[in-house]
Order: sequence, then C-alpha cells, then structure tokens
Amino acid sequence: MTFSIVARCARTGQLGVAAATAMPAVGKLLTHAAAGVGALATQARINPYLGIDGLDLLREGVDAREVIERLKPTDPCMSQRQLAVVDNQGQVACWTGDQCLPWSGSISGDGFCVQGNRLTGRDVLEAVVDALNCTRFLPLVERLMEALAAGDSLGGDRHGESSATIYVVDREEYPLWDIRVDHHPEPLTELRRLHAVFERQVLPEMLRMPTRANPAGAADEDPI
Repeated sequence: MTFSIVARCARTGQLGVAAATAMPAVGKLLTHAAAGVGALATQARINPYLGIDGLDLLREGVDAREVIERLKPTDPCMSQRQLAVVDNQGQVACWTGDQCLPWSGSISGDGFCVQGNRLTGRDVLEAVVDALNCTRFLPLVERLMEALAAGDSLGGDRHGESSATIYVVDREEYPLWDIRVDHHPEPLTELRRLHAVFERQVLPEMLRMPTRANPAGAADEDPI
C-alpha cells in the first residue's frame, strides 16, 4: 500500500476514506466507513478485520484512540499493519507497526489522519496535510481528491500508483460517493474524470433515492 486518508467534515458530518497505491484495487479492502459512526483505513500488510471490527467498536461509542488499543491484542501481526481511525466526533488515531516498509508513518490533523508506507518520504504526507488544511471550504469528496493529487505530485508510492479510491458517507447507510479506479496507468487523473461523471450523472440520482426518513424517495420521471 501507499498513502491513505480518513477524515470527517466538521460542516456536514460526512466521513470519508481515500487512498492511492501501486497495487490494483486499493478500494476493495482498505476502506471502511459508516454514516454517523466513523471511518477507518487499514493498510500495509492489510487486515480487513481491523476495519470491520473497528467499525463495530465505534458503533458501541468507543473513541478513535481506544479503538486502536482494543484492536491491537486481536492481531498477532500488528507490527506489520497500519491503521487510521476517525470517529463521529472528529477524533483521530493512527497506528504504524515497526515492521512496515520505509518510509512509513502518519500525521494527524484537525478531523483527519493521513498515513503511508513505502513512500518516497515524509514530505508526501506533509503535502497531503497541506492540501486538506487549504481546502476546508470544499466538499469532503473534493478535499480528498485534491489531497490525493498533492501526495501523488510528491512521489507517492516509490513504485508509482496504479489504483485509487474515494469513499464518502453522509446520512444514509449507503455511500454518497464511491469512486474506484482499480487499475490504470494514471489513476489520479482517471479518479478526477470519474468524479466529474458521477457528479453530473450519478449524484442527482443519489439525492433522489429512498432514505430512512423518506422510504419512497423523491419523484423521478426518468428512473435508472
């Protein structure tokens, strides 16, 4: 894996995960998020159950730091893992095992955490953090996209990137944004193209879909 972001938007309460890596299909097992609950990104020698079980702990009201402490004893190979957590209050926590490939580490900010391994250097994550801090006025999906692009521009994964993902939940149990580039020579460029397509063609349909409060959804004369 390479670098990932977990974040909560203070204005909307949206929660998101974004990542880019040299391996195909980064979005398949790394991203874990639930509306009103929190978000996690599990990477390096990935263990999907850290994300699955971490969401269960967040649902119980456990805060981000305690989630990581409770997960550590469940995994005998935590020294090879990375894990980032943001809870529904915007508290964050990160873990980088001492056997992760260099350069590896994390940086926490206000309502977000970025982490990476096998990077060209810490400056990759610093660029991601700067982008997140400078785009607080943007929707969360756009902040995540700009942050990924900033990290990629500083070198990202030492082997380059071939896949990227952005996953954002709002108020419903289904995601508001789920954009995945599973294999592409320029995954960040393709991610940006797909965002434009989804914003134009998919988002309007999403906003008319049934919700828990309105099971019928909005009137739609041209259904999918």
